[in-house]
Amino acid sequence: MQEFIQQVINGLTIGSVYALVALGYTMVYGVLRLINFAHGDLFMVGAYLAFSLVVSAGLMHVISWPIVAMVVLFLLVMGFVGVTGVTIERIAYRPLRRASRLAPVVSALGMSVFLENAVMLIYGPKYQNFPTSVLPEWSFYLAGVKITLMRLLILLVSIVLMAGMYVFVQRTRLGAAMRAVALDHDTSRLMGIDVDHIITLVFLIGPALGAAAGVMVGMYYGQIDFTMGWIYGLKAFTAAILGGIGNIPGAMVGGFILGLVEAMAAGYISAAWKDAFSFAILIVILLVRPTGLLGERVAEKV
Repeated sequence: MQEFIQQVINGLTIGSVYALVALGYTMVYGVLRLINFAHGDLFMVGAYLAFSLVVSAGLMHVISWPIVAMVVLFLLVMGFVGVTGVTIERIAYRPLRRASRLAPVVSALGMSVFLENAVMLIYGPKYQNFPTSVLPEWSFYLAGVKITLMRLLILLVSIVLMAGMYVFVQRTRLGAAMRAVALDHDTSRLMGIDVDHIITLVFLIGPALGAAAGVMVGMYYGQIDFTMGWIYGLKAFTAAILGGIGNIPGAMVGGFILGLVEAMAAGYISAAWKDAFSFAILIVILLVRPTGLLGERVAEKV
C-alpha cells in the first residue's frame, strides 16, 4: 500500500509539471491553431534563469527568508520568460499569421532550435547542478510515505497557478475575450475585442506558466541541460492532446493522467518503459476518442 501511495505522489508531482507546460500549448492552439514548438524550450529557459539567479546572483543569500526568496524567484523568472514569449510571437509568428499553416510551424521549430543553441552557447553543453540547499530540509509522513518540502511546493504552486488560470479564463472579461477570440477572430474584432492584445496576453501567460514549471523541475531534480525543453515539451504536448488540445481543463487532466501513468509504469514495471506506456495510452485515447478525453475546444461549449 505504501508503495502505491508513493507512486501516486510521484505521479501527481511530475503530472502537475506536465499540466502547467501543457497549458501553454493548449492556449496558443486555442487562439491561433498553432502548435508552438518553442514552448518547451521556454520552459528550459525558465530553469536556466532560475539557476542563474540562485547560483550566480545568490538570490537565496540576498533574501534571508526562504519563502520570500522563492516568491521573488518565481516572479522574476515568470516575468522574464513571459516577456520572451511575447517577443517571440512578435518576431516569429505575427508576420506569418496570414501565411499558410506550414510557415508558422517551421518558424516555431526554428525558434526552438535557436533557443536550445543560444542556451548551449551561454551555459555550455554540460549539465548544470542546482545547489542542494535551495530549500530547507523539511518533510513529513503520510500513511508511512515520506513527503518532502520540494514535492509539496510543486503540488501547491501548480494547483494555485492552474486554479488561478481557470478562474481567469472563466470569470474575467479578459478571459471571456480570450474564449471569444478562440471561436472567431473576425467576429471578435466586430465586437470590439483587440485580437492582437489577446494573442499577446496568451503568449505572456503560457510561457510564464511553463517557466514556473521549469523552476520547479530544476530544483526538484537538481540538474538541468539545454535539451530538457524538447523532452518535457513533448510530454506536455502529449498531455494536451490527451486531455483535448485547446481545452484548458483538458490540459490539466491530461498532465495528471500522464504523470500517474508514468509513475505506475516506472514503479511496477520498469522505468525504461514508462515513456512507451505513456505514448501507448495516448494512441489508445486517440483511437477511441480522437478529440481527447474532454474534447478539443472549450470555447465551442461556452
